Amino acid sequence: MSTFTWLTGRNPVLTHAQRERRDKLATATVLDERPLQRQRFVVLDLETSGLNMRRDLVLSIGAVVIDNASIDLSQQFECTLQREGHQASASTLIHGIAPNEIANGEDPVEALLSFMEFVGDSPLLAFHAEFDQRMLARALKQSLGMRLQHTFIDVAELAPLICPKASVGNAGLDGWTAHFGLQVQQRHHASADALVTAELALILLSKARQQGLDNLPTLLHQLNSRRRQLAHSI
Repeated sequence: MSTFTWLTGRNPVLTHAQRERRDKLATATVLDERPLQRQRFVVLDLETSGLNMRRDLVLSIGAVVIDNASIDLSQQFECTLQREGHQASASTLIHGIAPNEIANGEDPVEALLSFMEFVGDSPLLAFHAEFDQRMLARALKQSLGMRLQHTFIDVAELAPLICPKASVGNAGLDGWTAHFGLQVQQRHHASADALVTAELALILLSKARQQGLDNLPTLLHQLNSRRRQLAHSI
């Protein structure tokens, strides 16, 4: 049985088959000192109904896999979630997901089970990861009654750590992709944003290895140190 922490209180209604799938989900991997080149990462992007992490909902999930220091295009995930009563809003102009697509989307329980099966025990990467982490955690709690325990790594924090002299400032994902000359075919689409984030992460992980940051505990230690330094400088 999975060692996810099950939540008390009102639990979502799941079928027997869904409970079995939930209970078989892999637990988050214990971070070890394996080289980054041998680490499997899932690169995630979410499109949501808005930016309120307490009220808004996950509308679509896009993810790709980095494995053996390359993007494995045979391992991709894309899903639009069904949200009853969803209506067009200002966010629709950004992500372009029409209400009829949401109405015809996949049941959230099935979508989230499939996604967590895809993730397995791998750590997750995202650009501005706190938002994706909190939105995914709330979706899992509401739909599956489970707590997200996987490690999230923020590519937006990783980039300036690895490339401190880059003149990107607060330009975000677009700024970093331009800095490295990456070709962006589409933006504000979960799968497309996950792919470009994976391309950026691949460059950064390669540079991290060259700088001697060749395993996740070491890399996360440096990220935490930089975070503390920034907090003290404010």
